[in-house]
Amino acid sequence: MSVHDSALGQTTVYPTQYDATLLFPIARAEGRAALGATAPAFISTGVDVWHVFELSWLDEAGKPVVAIGRITVPAHSPNLIESKSLKLYFNGLNFAAFANNDALIQLVVNDLSKAAGAAVQFELLNVDELETHQPQGICIDHLEMTTSEVPREPDARLLKLNPTSANHDIEETLYSNLLRSNCPVTGQPDWGTIFIRYQSAKSQGAEICRNSLLTYIVSYRQHSGFHEQCVEQIFSDIWQIFKPEKLAIHAQYTRRGGLDINPCRSSDPLWLPKVLRLARQ
Repeated sequence: MSVHDSALGQTTVYPTQYDATLLFPIARAEGRAALGATAPAFISTGVDVWHVFELSWLDEAGKPVVAIGRITVPAHSPNLIESKSLKLYFNGLNFAAFANNDALIQLVVNDLSKAAGAAVQFELLNVDELETHQPQGICIDHLEMTTSEVPREPDARLLKLNPTSANHDIEETLYSNLLRSNCPVTGQPDWGTIFIRYQSAKSQGAEICRNSLLTYIVSYRQHSGFHEQCVEQIFSDIWQIFKPEKLAIHAQYTRRGGLDINPCRSSDPLWLPKVLRLARQ
């Protein structure tokens, strides 16, 4: 069934009973196939980290319990899980009773792992546990774009290199708060902060042109794509054009429907970032 044939994007009656069939998996293969030969072999290295802020269930006495949930989906899983279906699934738990937290965790892990097609992690956080952090790296939002007209679709050819006389490896983390894309189902805008960490070999003698990178990020403004697919396209385009020694990209999207999504991809598992909540989230 196509995602457009589902209840997603339609007026929905929110469930009052647990129902694992509400989860709607979407194959990652289609989005990755669209990247063609530009997709690096290790595009599946990474995780998608979700935070569930509208999470509640009942204890054995029928008293409501609330928490924040953190979901970690491996990027090598064959499926991603559509966000509205995830919201509906957790709403269905609002009136379900559990003997203890472990029983809830085990149920959610089983259901999400089945939908994703791989082992998913789920943990409960206290409602006051998540602190906000300042983004780390060099913000490029103050720079001028390389074109006066905002491109309507992402184009890897927007990315340029700057020659440099540095006789050592260049490693830096650049970030922008200007990432915006659109949900391919509902058309609603998704807002995020994107981080690009790269290392170039001194033999290359070039670094990313920050102005062109900013222009490229802004080009997603009218693009339709799921969060995970946008990050993977950005990763593939930069990898193809720049050919760095190492590359790690993660986007921290603002909350919608009580969920924030943070896809992380890296050519080196040791470069996978720890997702630290930003004030915008």
